[in-house]
Amino acid sequence: MKKPNNFLFRLLSLPASWLYGLAVGLRNWMFDQNLLKSEKYRIPIIAVGNITVGGTGKTPHVEFVLRTLSPMWNTAMISRGYKRLTKGLVVASDDTDASAIGDEPMQIHRKFPDVTVVVDANRRHAIEYLLSNPPKNRPVDAFVLDDAYQHRYVEPGINILLIDYNRPLHEDHLLPHGQLREPIANTARANIVIVTKCPKTATPIDYRIITKRLNLPPYQSLFFSQIHYLPLLPAFDSTLPLSHTEDEEALLFTGIETQADMVDHLQSLFARVRTLPFEDHHNFSAEDLQSLADSPESYIITTEKDVSRLYAIKDVPTSLKERLYILPIEIKILDGREEQLKKHLLDYVKKNTTNNRISQTKITFRS
Repeated sequence: MKKPNNFLFRLLSLPASWLYGLAVGLRNWMFDQNLLKSEKYRIPIIAVGNITVGGTGKTPHVEFVLRTLSPMWNTAMISRGYKRLTKGLVVASDDTDASAIGDEPMQIHRKFPDVTVVVDANRRHAIEYLLSNPPKNRPVDAFVLDDAYQHRYVEPGINILLIDYNRPLHEDHLLPHGQLREPIANTARANIVIVTKCPKTATPIDYRIITKRLNLPPYQSLFFSQIHYLPLLPAFDSTLPLSHTEDEEALLFTGIETQADMVDHLQSLFARVRTLPFEDHHNFSAEDLQSLADSPESYIITTEKDVSRLYAIKDVPTSLKERLYILPIEIKILDGREEQLKKHLLDYVKKNTTNNRISQTKITFRS
């Protein structure tokens, strides 16, 4: 979300930021004083979010958590389902598409078929629904809440805060003057802080400077992560095999904030790369698809999030399907600390799932 860089906007937006800050501060004070209730559940709950608008890499970090937990535990992921066309609670199924649950939940549903994906603006309602209606006829062992740092109606056991390496918090301001959803002091609610999108050119001294500026208290763990690009995948069964890409031209189309890193990566694979940006969460029209199909490039590439919306469209032109590939990403935790973060998450779920089952057994026995 880019702001106009002019004196009038800066002049008018500062008072609005002060008013916004007062409203956010009042809301958080009401939660802190229990005037607004934050529900605490016996079940393990991990929240992933940020305090800025715009992309900090939430989805790949949610996937990291799911990849860590789901092989061992019956895991559910809850999201509000941003820009979906439905209302209320929706549980993802084989018949679901992105219009019903949103593109990011759809991406996760496709990649993690064993994870129960639910969308509901009221996360507390979604949790209570799944506790009363266990998926696959067995209790949920752990909940992962997407974009839930500001959703204080649920108290997570682990709160993961993501901060973009390229947008230092100390240089930012509250909305609408800047991109902060909350004052920097509210980073104190996090148990784990991850600085995301670290460039390959960053040096140890860069990380030390960030660590010093964040000045986290001892109860918070700090990690740094980097985007890792995986091999291109065919988007459809009819997509033709890749061959001799280093001599060919490619078109990259995305509905995300920045394409620069993706372009740098693709330029190492193709002779030339042309870009076609769309708005975030853009719904592709028939004209958009035909324009892509008419493009002269040999290969057409998009993101996992964007292709999730394409799958909801019935009449994708054949000439587009034959040339369309997905560029998947994962995050890597730097400094050899990935296992440490995984252990932190697994130990928390193991301890609290065990306690929850013991508690449930005692309640059943007494009744």
